[in-house]
Amino acid sequence: MAQGTIKVNPPPPQPIMAPPGKSVKYKGVKHTLLIMSGKGGVGKSTVAVNLSVSLAKKGFSVGLVDADINGPDDPKMLGVSDMKLYADESGIVPVKTEYGVRVISMAFMLPTEDTAVIWRGALRHKAVQQFLEDVSWQDTDYVLIDFPPGTGDEALTVSQLVPDSDGVIIVITPQEVALQDAKKAISFARQMHLDVLGVIENMSGFICPHCGKNVDIFKSGGGERIAKEMGVQFLGRIPIYPDVVEMADMGIPAVIRNSNMMEHFGSISEKIIAQLKKDQH
Repeated sequence: MAQGTIKVNPPPPQPIMAPPGKSVKYKGVKHTLLIMSGKGGVGKSTVAVNLSVSLAKKGFSVGLVDADINGPDDPKMLGVSDMKLYADESGIVPVKTEYGVRVISMAFMLPTEDTAVIWRGALRHKAVQQFLEDVSWQDTDYVLIDFPPGTGDEALTVSQLVPDSDGVIIVITPQEVALQDAKKAISFARQMHLDVLGVIENMSGFICPHCGKNVDIFKSGGGERIAKEMGVQFLGRIPIYPDVVEMADMGIPAVIRNSNMMEHFGSISEKIIAQLKKDQH
């Protein structure tokens, strides 16, 4: 076996990079909600889109920031993936959807849906910053920011630029591995001094379209248990309905046609609205 000493040169001195200060350009928004998950595959974008539409159905002016630079899916789910952006004297104009939600996404800037965004963190940071500061969000009641999975650059950028956001909503699925990652997302929010508005347990059972029976594919009750353990509000459960996937592919939010999804997200949005009102007093 070869033996010897490995010499590692010390890294060159690095300049101290201070985090960006609070944005003075992100204006005109009454409430900013951050939609996060500890891991991928929990249906966070589905939740973000349907929660946005649910708030719009209640008469609020709603914006949706698709902050997943590498995998922007929100425009597809809202039926506007073929739209392009333009700007006027107020800034970049977010794309209007027929569901009362205005959306900004990297998807609008790509030549085709197959184009990959191969960017390092600095470029992703700049893109998210532009989505906040260079987009015309004036007179918007709610802006929801749909993050990529985890606690990386995009989440860090927004938490620094908008430190006075109303809080974080954590989307999870009930199985144990997802619950562990959800704790990390809650821990991230608290380290960044962000309020955690609550936990949504998505994919909480599968509703059979034939018999209507609920089958717990990913177990159940994990979201409520984590919420209690971490001392945050449990906002509700969203089961799997077979037609939800089909509607998402067609660009139709489930809360538009599925009465059960209307009820689930209506209840969740009411809890969020009530909590924000309570926090203001």
